[in-house]
Amino acid sequence: MKFSTSFKNTLINIICYALILLFVYASVSKLLDYGNFRIQLGQSPLISAYSGWFVWFVPVLEICIAIALLFRKLRFWGLYASFILMLMFTVYIFIMLKYSSFLPCSCGGILEKLGWIEHLIFNIFFVIIALVGMIFLRCNMSNKYLINH
Repeated sequence: MKFSTSFKNTLINIICYALILLFVYASVSKLLDYGNFRIQLGQSPLISAYSGWFVWFVPVLEICIAIALLFRKLRFWGLYASFILMLMFTVYIFIMLKYSSFLPCSCGGILEKLGWIEHLIFNIFFVIIALVGMIFLRCNMSNKYLINH
């Protein structure tokens, strides 16, 4: 299927803004409820040993990715980082659902209200849109290169 460049650019912008909103919201809510976030990470059977490190690393990484998505020159890397991070969160949820009897939720804000299956679907959606954004942005970058050379 062939899409116009303006459609691709609009879709890339929408995807980036959605990811920025997601990451800024998630990081701010984790930092605002730091104590609860720290406790929940400490209760995770998979990452409890590293919870002291993750409690700061994850929100800072989410903010850095959101900043990268704001700048056109960094967008591809921001989309790539979004894809990897959301894929890691999705795999984590899948492993927790499949192999753990205790499922602490270390997400912040309204995401905490989602059930685990809904959260898995939510994450898969964002993995897919980050991938679509990367593909469309890469196509636009290739087309600009071909036109200029």
